[in-house]
Amino acid sequence: MAEMDTSGGGGKHKKGPGVKKGKKLSTRVDLTPMCDLGFLLITFFIFTTTMSQPTAMRMFLPKDVKNPEEQNKVKNSAVITLMLGKNDKIYYYEGDDPTKMLQTTFKKVRDIVLDKKRRTDPKDFVVVLKPTQDASYKNTVNILDEMTIDEVKRYAMVDISPTEYQLIQKTEAANGG
Repeated sequence: MAEMDTSGGGGKHKKGPGVKKGKKLSTRVDLTPMCDLGFLLITFFIFTTTMSQPTAMRMFLPKDVKNPEEQNKVKNSAVITLMLGKNDKIYYYEGDDPTKMLQTTFKKVRDIVLDKKRRTDPKDFVVVLKPTQDASYKNTVNILDEMTIDEVKRYAMVDISPTEYQLIQKTEAANGG
């Protein structure tokens, strides 16, 4: 049990005939109930606290159609494709010709996306995101954040084709990385 000693101790008293010295008793305070009260309060606040709710990104999926070729038809001139490579590199091309692929970094991708957005009709503008197997999870999240920052309304994340992946590998080998 915890206790607190509050005795005065060590004071000088007058000695002599007729002076009686009173016996000093120490005051004893038991702090055990205080520990119980503390644990009761901690338990109360743990049970009454609202836990934080997980947040998720809203995702809009396309509607089903009979013919898959008709789904998500867009103008080729309004599309920009961003492919995430290793070492924080981004490869991109406009339209549907991956042989005209260019390379950039995350620092410059915002300018490229905003420039394409300015040159394109807003209702037709689409960004296609294709992370490669070499891309990091961090870069994939960063490019999704970039779409939110650039206020891109229509974007899609799809698998990269083998042809595009081979082009990226050839480009990296030519650049020494």
